[in-house]
Amino acid sequence: MTELGKFEKYLIEEFFDDYRAGAMSQRTFTRRVAFITGSMAAASAAMLLVGCTPDEVPRSTDPMPTPSPSPSGAGTGTASTSPVPGAKSPLSVPEGAPGLVTETVRFPADGTEISAYLARPESGAPGPAVLVCHENRGLTPHIEDVARRFAKAGYAALALDLLSRDGGTAKMDRDAVPGALTAAGAARHVSDFAVAFDYLQSKDFVEEGRIAMTGFCFGGGITWQAATQLPGLKATAAFYGPAPDLAKVPFIKPAVFGVYAELDQRITGALPALRDALAATDVRHQLTVYPGVDHAFHNDTGERYVEAQATAAWNDTLAWFAEYI
Repeated sequence: MTELGKFEKYLIEEFFDDYRAGAMSQRTFTRRVAFITGSMAAASAAMLLVGCTPDEVPRSTDPMPTPSPSPSGAGTGTASTSPVPGAKSPLSVPEGAPGLVTETVRFPADGTEISAYLARPESGAPGPAVLVCHENRGLTPHIEDVARRFAKAGYAALALDLLSRDGGTAKMDRDAVPGALTAAGAARHVSDFAVAFDYLQSKDFVEEGRIAMTGFCFGGGITWQAATQLPGLKATAAFYGPAPDLAKVPFIKPAVFGVYAELDQRITGALPALRDALAATDVRHQLTVYPGVDHAFHNDTGERYVEAQATAAWNDTLAWFAEYI
């Protein structure tokens, strides 16, 4: 099996944790790993590598799963006064909330067109902006909700659909989404955010030089990557994503905030090395470990959501952005 890249390994381990915890079926786990690795033989090897028993892995001769259209309706961006499906956070902002303008926008990037969900204050007065990177699920109603939460706080929030070249998240097999994201590669995703940065900066409702970025899980990892490559960013907030290559830490220009979960040792366990790398630079930084919670505790549509700590992390993010942008 070809050696797994950082994000491939990250996602497979995450799905393995969900499978072991009973939050994901064996079939879904197998399909997602197969889409990430590209073959059933490679999927079998990867599943053994993370700790599956031989009777839990597919045979190498089994056929690859066939993608099917996603039934999720994710990333629609259509107007509605209904709450976000499954949302439990008191901070949730439904589509159609007064005082906000939301729309799906498109802009050219690398010979194609990127689709993104834009939420901003209705006043249109120049103010700060934030780029939002979704989880490994693609652009979902939850991430659109997060964009509206930022808009309610006074930001123009742009949440990209990093699967725009594949027809968009809503049209894809949900199990194929993580594989498509990893196959595209972090470099392409960061490049799309660079174009999105320029798109925001060109708008009258965005004040010059006041753009931040945030991301969750997979998106947290992309946010860390962007922090090392997009010097125009003023601040970033990465929620429990894999750290950047430590050799690139000195190149970070924005003020970086890291959100981590105490029980998420797969990610939080790597913090000491990142702390040391940041401490050896003049990068403005803060890495906060929230007690008693696990990976993805901020996502209020998921089973690991914890209101108190999710609200604390959200308020800490807003405070960080208020200080640095």
